[in-house]
Amino acid sequence: MNARAATPEENVRQTFLHALVEQFGYPQSLIGVEVPIAVGAGVDKRCDAVVYSRSLQPLMLIEFKAPEVAITQTTLDQAAVYNTTVHAPYLILANGKQTVVARIDKQSADGEQTEQIQFLNHIPSWNQLLP
Repeated sequence: MNARAATPEENVRQTFLHALVEQFGYPQSLIGVEVPIAVGAGVDKRCDAVVYSRSLQPLMLIEFKAPEVAITQTTLDQAAVYNTTVHAPYLILANGKQTVVARIDKQSADGEQTEQIQFLNHIPSWNQLLP
């Protein structure tokens, strides 16, 4: 992973991304860090990390916080706003103490598309992410 200032949030990011590669089989080359996105007219933000498929489609958006920052609805809302641009089917929120994993299932009914969030009790392995 890239060398960055050793802030508490960066330590969480480095530890988590290392685990994705070493324990869960994610290809390091398919993990983007500080990915720029546009979340509205003239509003540019950065996703902490995005995991891509081999065809470079976003699979997972990850938002990191420092250990003293609680994972709350606000954190989930932030990731959800970012995901309106990224369109990843998985979200992860992590602060080194708590990890929240969610899968977003898109459903169509009566010509309208809705999203349903299903919280998971585990981090999916690389092979589990792939369709």
